[in-house]
Order: sequence, then structure tokens, then C-alpha cells
Amino acid sequence: MSLLKLSHVSAFYGPSQALFDVHLTLEEGQVLALMGRNGMGKTTTVKVICRMLRNRGGKVLFDGQDLANVPAYRAARKGLGLVPEGRRCFPNLSVYENLIAAARPGPWDFQAVTGLFPRLAERRDQMANSLSGGEQQMLAIGRALMTNPRLLILDEATEGLAPVIRQEIWASIRRLKQETGMAILVIDKSLRELRAIADNAVILDKGRSVWSGAIPDLSPQVTDRYLGV
Repeated sequence: MSLLKLSHVSAFYGPSQALFDVHLTLEEGQVLALMGRNGMGKTTTVKVICRMLRNRGGKVLFDGQDLANVPAYRAARKGLGLVPEGRRCFPNLSVYENLIAAARPGPWDFQAVTGLFPRLAERRDQMANSLSGGEQQMLAIGRALMTNPRLLILDEATEGLAPVIRQEIWASIRRLKQETGMAILVIDKSLRELRAIADNAVILDKGRSVWSGAIPDLSPQVTDRYLGV
């Protein structure tokens, strides 16, 4: 059974339709890249998965359960861990307070998170709004891990960061894949990095799934058509 499966998903913002026919499947332990140009429905798909936006058509199944009537907080408790676009740390809480705010029992605790991101241990008592952008991103990932999710969703986790910090974030994602077997859904614009880490990919275009498959099968013709500028 797939851990996450979307079939024929449609979604709206008020009267405006944003998703028309989205399909994706993610197995336990896999990394799936959700790709597409800006405005094609990637973040909207994440909102639907995490139940921040209801789908009007199709099905969203997590571990075989239909999430149609599941509120966002219960979806999170079922094992959906989101690192949202723009980080969104609690600015007036310390690093430690941010991490324990949503912590749930499991292997990912403060020690494990700071083992992945040692810089967070150094900044333990600093307010989140005093951190650099890269440190805030590490904090956002660490906060999601502290919920001990079955599926980690990373929405543009390296956007706007300095190259050296981007590489540090990608290295942490590779460690998560290699050492934990955690299922990961990752949205990013860096095709080179995604090719190195993802097992499969789904491309969205104008709210529709237009390509899916193993990432080594992603051809230059497909990337030029759906991902090129």
C-alpha cells in the first residue's frame, strides 16, 4: 500500500480553480520530487495534502485512509510533517521553544535534531527572529522532524539561501534519506539536486499532473517543455 496517493484531485480558491487533475503516489521510504514552474499548483497541492485546503474532487489517501474530512491538526498527528515555504518559525520563541512546541514522542528529539543541525544547539536560547535565513530554515526542518512524521514535506526548503547554506540543507536531506528511510516529498527548483536525491518525480503544469515516473527517465525534452524558463 502506498503511503500517500492523490488521484484526480481538484481544488479551488473561492470560485477560482487551482488544481484540475493531480495524481501522485509516494511509497514508504521514497523521495518524490514535485516539480513545475511557478504558479503551476505545487504549493496548492501541499496545502491539500496537509488539509489546509479542501479538495473538491478526487481523493487524498494517507496510509490508505481518505483524508477528505480530516482537519489539518489531525492530519499532522497521523504523520504529516510540513516545512512550509518561507520557513514561518515562531519569531518570539527561542530555538529550543520552537523545537519543542509541536514535539511528539519518537526518535526525533532535541538531541537528534541538533545532531543533524549542530548550529541549532549553539543557538538554543536565541530568539528565532535573530537567526539568519539559513538557520531559520534549519529550525523549520528541525521543528517538523520533532513531530516524528512518517512523511516529511519540504516546500522550497532552499529558496533564497546562500549557496553554502543550500548545500548544507541538501546534505541534511540526503542524510535523512540514507539514514532514516523517511518518506520525503520535496519541492525545489534545483533539478541537479533533485536528480541526485529523488527516486521519482511528478511535474505539474497549470494545475494538472503532466508527467510522472522515475527521475532518471526525466528527459531533456520534458524538462525543457515543463520546467524551462
